[in-house]
Amino acid sequence: MADLFGLFSDDKSQSNDNSSTQENDTTLNTQSSQTDGKLELHKEELDITKNSVNAGEVVLSKEVVEEQKTIGVPVMHEEVVITRTPVNNSSSNATISSDESIHIPVSQEQVETHKYTVTTEEISASKRQVSENQQIEETLRREEAKVDTTGSVNIVSGESDFSDINS
Repeated sequence: MADLFGLFSDDKSQSNDNSSTQENDTTLNTQSSQTDGKLELHKEELDITKNSVNAGEVVLSKEVVEEQKTIGVPVMHEEVVITRTPVNNSSSNATISSDESIHIPVSQEQVETHKYTVTTEEISASKRQVSENQQIEETLRREEAKVDTTGSVNIVSGESDFSDINS
């Protein structure tokens, strides 16, 4: 690395390194003059793709739950009240017989139950899309130029925007 891939070495070592340079043409392009050289720099960038995956499902169903209810219902019924009133033992012409009777109808309310169905609520389900930002971390690599010199070599910046290539 001291001579930057053989760019600044003597012609003998340059010709030996030139065979490996021709095999890997993407990193070093040699030109007709052995004193010039190019080095391509590369960097990694992220290619982000999003895939839709199944996250689960929601199932809406219903189940029957039974419960016992006790409800107080006021009901009416009739009772027969028999009252005896003594009379003053007055004489009577009636004959004594068991043929006479009085019929008193007695009524009461009976509770009947009938069940019927009512709708109490409606439940619906739908989907919506929610966007959120997810932070991802990835290490990206890039190539930077490094110039090593030996001896008293003076490097002058060319037409590029670099004022000092190692800074």
